[in-house]
Order: sequence, then structure tokens, then C-alpha cells
Amino acid sequence: MLYAVAVGSGGLTACGGGDGDGGTPPPPQEPSDAFAHGVASGDPLVDRVILWTRVTPAAPGNFAVVWEMSSDANFGAIVGRGTVGTGPAQDYTVKVDVTGLQPASTYFYRFLYGEERSPTGRTKTLPAGDVAQVKLAVLSCANFPAGYFNVYADVAERGDIDVALHLGDYIYEYGLLGYASQTAFVIDRESSPRQEILTLSDYRQRHAQYKSDPDLRALHAVVPLIAVWDDHDVADNAWSGGAANHDSASEGSFAERRAAAVQAWQEWLPVRVPDAANPLKIYRSFDFGSLASLHMLDTRLIGRDEQLALPAYLEGQGLGPGRQLLGTEQSAWLTAQMTASHATWQVLGQQVLMARMEIPLSVASSLTLETLAEYTLAKATPEELRSDAQRALVNQRRAPYNLDAWDGYPAARESVLAVARDANKNLISLAGDTHNAWASDLTDAAGLTVGVEFATASVSSPGFERALPLISSAVLEDGFADMIPDLRYAELSQRGYVVLTLTPDEARGEWVQVDTVWSRDYQSRTVKTLRTLPGAGNRRILDA
Repeated sequence: MLYAVAVGSGGLTACGGGDGDGGTPPPPQEPSDAFAHGVASGDPLVDRVILWTRVTPAAPGNFAVVWEMSSDANFGAIVGRGTVGTGPAQDYTVKVDVTGLQPASTYFYRFLYGEERSPTGRTKTLPAGDVAQVKLAVLSCANFPAGYFNVYADVAERGDIDVALHLGDYIYEYGLLGYASQTAFVIDRESSPRQEILTLSDYRQRHAQYKSDPDLRALHAVVPLIAVWDDHDVADNAWSGGAANHDSASEGSFAERRAAAVQAWQEWLPVRVPDAANPLKIYRSFDFGSLASLHMLDTRLIGRDEQLALPAYLEGQGLGPGRQLLGTEQSAWLTAQMTASHATWQVLGQQVLMARMEIPLSVASSLTLETLAEYTLAKATPEELRSDAQRALVNQRRAPYNLDAWDGYPAARESVLAVARDANKNLISLAGDTHNAWASDLTDAAGLTVGVEFATASVSSPGFERALPLISSAVLEDGFADMIPDLRYAELSQRGYVVLTLTPDEARGEWVQVDTVWSRDYQSRTVKTLRTLPGAGNRRILDA
């Protein structure tokens, strides 16, 4: 059984499909020629879900595709059937919002085009009433040339995940010799198209390549997805008006590039667009009965001010109360959503680290083994034995290690934390982006603990082991823990995902690792389990 739904006042009994146990997936299936990119579902609600596929037509043109949904895997109990059109305007992708469904129910779906039939997918609606448990898989940063998607394979094989949350970097924009692509030819995963992607055709082709991956298709076929984008879905370190690797002089308008990336993302992912008039508006909420409200945010494109460089940050430039990460409209929406929700847990599905990750300025300015060792030695030396230089190291100013995260937007962070604190909410931030695994307490400017953050490692993108190869992961993990008071866990060299299990009594995070992304023969294991408890006086990271 997937969702556990308690029986009580206003509650529902757990409701599975007609497959006997409410969760048995259909057997693995090879895609047909017409449905080479598989099937997917996403953005489930209590009574509806988005179904997705793409047809590879025999000839260009507009045509109709039939969809079917059933409560059993053999399609003996059809609950919905319809026809939807597609064509080159939407890159032959097919999306249908199937309504009239039952809460907490497993369904099976497929598509038909001419004589061809798609693989069968399995999906699930959200629960209503008094929900006893929800289990989410948290994913981020899947770089096709950087390794196999064993993380996706592992989630697909589990059978206990209700919904997969993707926090962005579903694709990467780089060309053949771009980031983490140096050994792609060895495993036959070179980027297509070969150049850095800029146009709508480019982004569509890159999405098509990613969905050629059998592990990504397997994930989509067995669990619904709730997703937001991050920077590499468009361009590195994107903000509302540009990106670090976009040169308008040679690459044209950033607005046009962003529009192309957004259109392809919405075509190729099973997402429900909240506002057709504004494709950038992807922030939206999902309620899991009385247990949790999940608020999916856009910290990247719609409202973010440009990132600060360290010298500007140290001078206090642009750090006033008007500095935006979400934008004023999204911030007001989030305030209203969290304030109105009566769910036990308020969960933020968003891209970048919200926790305070400030480190000594000497290390932030130059993160090397030497600067790290100098600081940690000074801190470990008893006060009466410290030299003047060591005292200066211990007492020096601190600065964020990553100004692309919420640390670079402190007023915006204080605003969100104040809403949770003042409304007495149990806040959990989920984050990706860094390719590394973290767990932290969320504290406000006054030092009050407001909530917790569970941050996932990447699907395939390398972490600090590639960025800082001269510092061992163990030394770096110990160093970060020594430098950052709010940090409770760091793993900085392995790929994986987080399983978040929510109950009325606790929120439990499990960090799952795969031992390789260079072979499809892999092993996975849970390497860390932490939890938090609801209620004032709790809301901090605890050992499991």
C-alpha cells in the first residue's frame, strides 16, 4: 500500500487500484517506435492527474491520440477514455488532465496512436482527510553525460514512493565539452545537440535525449512527478534577467532563450501550468490531506534579482529589504498559502539551500586545504594558547560559501521564516542544486530555530569531490560541520536522493546513495536517517 489513510472523522480508508495490492507496477516494457519517449504522469490532486507522452509520427502533421485510464493493470475496468490532438506546435507531445478520479487511488494509463500502443504507466491521486503517512522521493540535478541515472532506477524499483519531487536541473544546457562531460564518450552519453542549447529546437532535442534514458522512463512510468525548474533547465546561474553563461552579444536575447527553454520544459514534463497567460508562473501547492501542504517554488526565473559577487556582498550592496529571490507576487502567494493551511507540515519544494551556510571569510574567499586547515586548527586550539593570528582567524567575519543560494538573499529568507514562525508552522525546506547532501536547522536572524532543511545529492552531477579534488571528502565534511553551527549532516562525494516520510508524529529524512553512476550495475544503501518533530520547541534536526 502506498498512501496510508487513517480512518476517522472525515477520513477515508486506503484506496488502491484493482491490481490487488494498490501498488504493483506493470511489468517492464520496451517503448514502441511511436512512443519511444515513454509515458509519464504528474501534478496529482485528489481528483485528477496529468498524463503525458510523445508520439514519433510516421510523417509530419497534426493528428489525434487516444488515452485510456483504468483501475487495473489489464484495463478491464476503464474509468476514462478520450482523444487529444498533437502536432509540431507542441513537438508532438501529448498532455491530458484527467479529472473525476478518486482520492488516494492507483490508476493505470496508456495511449494509442494508429495501430501502436504505448507502454502502460501507473499513477496515483493525492489523499484526502486524515492521512497517516506520505512518502516522497526528492531528486535533483541529472546531467546526462555525467553518468547513468541509477538514482532514477532505484526510486522506480522501490515500490513504496507516493510521489517523486524533482527540484530542478532535469536537463543540462551545456555542449559536447561542457560541464562534467569529459568522459561521456566512454559510456556513450555525449550531449545532443552537440552545442550549448539556445533555441526551442535545441531544448526540445535535449529533452528528447534525456527521455531516451531507460531509467528516467522507468521512473516516470511508475510514480507521478511534481517538478520545478532550476538554472540548468535554462542556463547556468540563471536569474530573472540573465545567466552566468549567457552572452547576449553572441547568443542573442536572454528573454527569447528563456522562453524557448520554458516552452520545451512545459511540453516535455507532466506539469499543469497554473497560468496560461504567464508561462513563468509555475509555483503551486499540493495538499496531502491534513498531513502536509507542499508548496513548489520558483527561486530561479520569475523574481530573482541578480546574484552578488563576494566583494559586493561584503560591501552590503543590494542587501536591503527589497532584494528579491521569489519576487513580490510569489512571496505574497506563499504567505497566503502557508497561513491558510491547517496541515501538520508545511513543505517547501524549491531549488537552493535555505539554511545559513556562512563560513569564515578566509575560507569563503579561497576554499583550499590550507585555509580550511588554518581555521580548524585555530578553532581547536585553546583560547589561552592561540596566537594573535589564530585569534583573528577565529573571530573573523563570516560570509556565505554560495551566494546563489538564499544566503545571498537574506531579507527574502527572513520574510519566509517569519511567516512560518509567526503562524506557528512546522516548516521543512527541501533543496537540491548543490549536488551534495545536507541537513540543517533553519534559524532566523535572531537565532531562533524555525524549521529544518533536508537537501538532496544529485542524480549524476558531480559534487565537491570534483570541484575540490585536493581536499578529501571526509576532511571537507568535518570542516563544514566545524564552521557552520546550523549544519547537522553533510555528505559531499556521492550521488543519491532523499526519501521524506511524513506522519503526524514526525518527518523522517533518509539519504540514499548509489555506489556508482559509471555502470548500470550498482548498489544502493541508506547512509543517514534524521528526523524532526512537530510543535513549538521541536522543529530541529534530531537523530533517528
